[in-house]
Amino acid sequence: MGLTLQVVLFWLLALHSDTVTGSTLYRVQEEQPPNTLIGSLAADRGLPDSGHLYKLEVGAPYLRVDGKTGDIFTTEIPIDRETLKDCRSLSKGKLCYLEFEVSVTDLIQNQSPRLIEGRIEVQDINDNTPQFPSSVLTISVPENTIMGALFSIPLATDRDSERNGVAEYVLTAGPDAATLFGLQVAEDRGGKLPQLIVLGNLDREFKDSYDLTIKAVDGGNPQRYSSALLRVVVTDANDNAPKFEKSTYESEVSENSPTGHSILQVKANDSDMGPNGEIEYTLHQAVDPVPRLLRIDHSTGVISVKGSLDREEISSLSFYVMAKDKGPQPKSSKTFVTIEVTDQNDNAPAVEIRGIGLVTHSKGVANISEDMPVATAVALVQVSDKDEGENAVVTCVVAGDVPFQLRPASDSSSDNKRKYFLQTTTPLDFERIREYRVEIVAVDSGNPALSSTNSLKVQVTDVNDNSPIFSPAVFEVDFAEENQPGEKVLDVTASDADSGTNAELFYNILADSSIKGLFEIDPNTGEVRARSPLDREHKERYEFRVTAADKGSPVHKGTASVVINVLDRNDNDPKFMLSGYSFSVLENMPPLSPVGMVTVLDVDKGENARVHLSVEPDGGKFVVQNGTGTILSSISFDREKDSSYTFRLKAVDEGEPPRSSYVGVTINVLDENDNDPVVTKPSNFSYKRLSPVSSPDSHVEIVEAEDLDSGPNAELVFSIAGGNPHQLFRISPTSGEITLAKEMTRKHGGLHRLVVRVTDRGKPPRHTTALVHIYVNETISNVSLVEALIGHSLYTPLDRDIAGDPDNGFAAQRSNILFGSLAGVAGVVLLILVVVFIRHRIQKETKSGYQAGKKETKDLYASKQAPKNAKGKRGRKGKPQKSPKPLGEEEEVSLQKSLKFNLDGINDSPRIHLPLTYSPGSPDIGRHYRSNSPLPSIQLQAQSPSASQKHQAVQDLPAANTFVGTGTDDNSTGSDQYSDYSYKTSQPKYNNKQLDQRLVAYASTHCCHLLSSKSALIFPFFFFFFSLLMYMTLISVKFPDFRSAHQDKCQTINMFVF
Repeated sequence: MGLTLQVVLFWLLALHSDTVTGSTLYRVQEEQPPNTLIGSLAADRGLPDSGHLYKLEVGAPYLRVDGKTGDIFTTEIPIDRETLKDCRSLSKGKLCYLEFEVSVTDLIQNQSPRLIEGRIEVQDINDNTPQFPSSVLTISVPENTIMGALFSIPLATDRDSERNGVAEYVLTAGPDAATLFGLQVAEDRGGKLPQLIVLGNLDREFKDSYDLTIKAVDGGNPQRYSSALLRVVVTDANDNAPKFEKSTYESEVSENSPTGHSILQVKANDSDMGPNGEIEYTLHQAVDPVPRLLRIDHSTGVISVKGSLDREEISSLSFYVMAKDKGPQPKSSKTFVTIEVTDQNDNAPAVEIRGIGLVTHSKGVANISEDMPVATAVALVQVSDKDEGENAVVTCVVAGDVPFQLRPASDSSSDNKRKYFLQTTTPLDFERIREYRVEIVAVDSGNPALSSTNSLKVQVTDVNDNSPIFSPAVFEVDFAEENQPGEKVLDVTASDADSGTNAELFYNILADSSIKGLFEIDPNTGEVRARSPLDREHKERYEFRVTAADKGSPVHKGTASVVINVLDRNDNDPKFMLSGYSFSVLENMPPLSPVGMVTVLDVDKGENARVHLSVEPDGGKFVVQNGTGTILSSISFDREKDSSYTFRLKAVDEGEPPRSSYVGVTINVLDENDNDPVVTKPSNFSYKRLSPVSSPDSHVEIVEAEDLDSGPNAELVFSIAGGNPHQLFRISPTSGEITLAKEMTRKHGGLHRLVVRVTDRGKPPRHTTALVHIYVNETISNVSLVEALIGHSLYTPLDRDIAGDPDNGFAAQRSNILFGSLAGVAGVVLLILVVVFIRHRIQKETKSGYQAGKKETKDLYASKQAPKNAKGKRGRKGKPQKSPKPLGEEEEVSLQKSLKFNLDGINDSPRIHLPLTYSPGSPDIGRHYRSNSPLPSIQLQAQSPSASQKHQAVQDLPAANTFVGTGTDDNSTGSDQYSDYSYKTSQPKYNNKQLDQRLVAYASTHCCHLLSSKSALIFPFFFFFFSLLMYMTLISVKFPDFRSAHQDKCQTINMFVF
């Protein structure tokens, strides 16, 4: 309960404050814990709790102030009333104060700070125990002392104030002394004086001393006490005690009085005689500083100066003087002495200069910004004089011609302590004067007057009113790629017209995402370094901004642009756009035709990016153009020989050292429809026997063909172009299989010649024609007859059908045969003459014409030069010779390709070579006799073997026994227009395949009418057989079907004639 009341009392005291004009008073008990709130200046002085800066100027280290609210708190160092300088020598009844000063600065209006002065009454707490001068106290009492006599007991002292000081004494005695001694406490000037009272008669011979216990108890709560042994010594009797003339003595002494200076004399009288009447003076129970400063003459009682007196330190001395006689049992008395120390003008005024508000001082130097307004406080000047009265009245001025003056800081200043603001009187200019030496002179009013001076160095600080400036504003530098990390790129520098920290620059890069992490700058020197290797191919130019910020407040910045041009190194190989190239070209392209284009890039620059292309290995077939990358062929392509070409292209740059790369190139030769289909099976001379009783859909034959082209150009379509008037056969367009379409009848017996056309799907399409012979019969009894029929078929125009038995329908032509026979007899005579003439003519022109069994020494069919005089020669009746009449398309059955005659082979018989080249549009075999080929040809002239002469021409069929042609024209030209035949001498492409040479009997319009030269030797026989031959010839001309039916008979007759 007592502790709670103490805490409540403390807060009541702490929160109670007295505010006087210019001063604030707070009360607080000593020994409070840290951060105990003492008072709030903002609330107590009506100041705002924001926008102001509170700073403790005086009061450390016991106090601290919150800079925003002005609240005053205790610190880690407790306030101990007994140790405070101003409270250690306090006279009784005086209070203990702790002074403080707080400056308040308006941060919003930037006004000069104002000073708040205050005091804190430090209230005592019972934190000290009463203490006796010694643990054993001795008192001498004469044995003849009467009862009731009083003897002084040494006082106990307590450092606490009166309330907590010694409040009572307690005497404890044993049984033998309890009836002899007692305690009486007297009040004297607010103090307790313990006295020993004699209660009974003393007998020294019975007992000469008694030990008692005395206890001193203070008035605090809880109470504190201490005890001492009080020893009473019984002495012999002494009748009278000394007696002072005054109960108290008061005097004054000037400070600084010399040692030995007499202050006053105390005097006591003793009625006894002899030694009992001799008096000795002593300072009774005096405490420091009395024994240090004063002394007393033991005989005379004169008190004099012992030590240096300083009123400013001790202004008053109070003590007891005891007078004691010299009897065997001395008696004593005491008196109270007070000596006031008077002032002498021995102290010059003290000038203290310290910081105020935001202006701090360090080693006598104050810094103030040049932009501070006039009347800004630079320092707080406190002038004090330890003297008093007129000696403490001080006048203070600023010496010299400086823009500063003193202004009173507080109205509550006393005469011996005044405070001033040292403030500016004019604007400061850092560029004109950067520092001032301000001297302050203080003079007191003493006689003689004392003075003192103090100075303050005021440094005008620069205002950060200049921004850093780069020169130049744009830094451009060339920097090679592939640098080392941390390599220096350039230095950027800026200057600032300010000084000090305002001119200390901090460099930085305003980096965006594009250069983040690539560059760094030394913040102090401005050296720009590359943090990682640069790649010109990634980015050739970097541009960013750098800033230079000073360290002033507020911070000012300057900016500049940095341009870094990345120089190229030859660090990249030429690169082809593709990992491999494949081009497709048509065959038969002329040399130096472009076949493809490659693109090669070198991401370097300049000479490092100039690329030279070459072909490896250089076989001479291809060249490449530098600059365009175009690949040209040095050859003409033939897909059938080489369908693809593979080589490498090498790209080399012009860097140092050069770098290269390779790429593979494939040239695929696309097919051009330049090859005709070739029938490999069956041959034109072969035949297939078919039983007349074969059922429909029976397999007859299969036509096999090939095309050296590819793709659609090699896709073949089979069709029957002729020789199937009865629609007896059909062919599969894809497989070439010939099957029987329907049942056969009697008229279908015999030889059938199917004209099969094989066409590719090229554009334009190309085709070839093949003959498929089918002999419909039960058996083959006469092979020679079948071969003769096939030989006849080869010379029969393709527009005429050979399809079965020719006797069918012959009865209807018998009448015509009769008329033909008569006509034959009538013409025998005429024919004899004609034969004789022809024979004679043949013998005459043997050298220029054809003779069987004799090799030709020149081209039988070469163009013959007309005589010079024959130019413009007309024929009979003066008419010009008529040119051969052009054949109608429906009659044209001439061979499509030209014939080439060779006079080699068996019996040197002339052969007709049918080359494979042909002009587009040839529909069938007839176009073998008409060709638009640009190659050389020969024209069959009049001296060539005619149809009326008896000779046999052997014809060489083309490869695989096929007649070839192009186009879709189905028209043909008649076979009797031999004089118009042209022959193309082109070499077939199938030189790697040995082709069969098949011989075909060649005739004009008669099947077997060439006469042997031996027939002229036996004229009668010749006449008979020739008559018969002419008869059959007329019938054959008139009735071609009859001729076909009796081919075997005609052949027999012909052989016999030969």
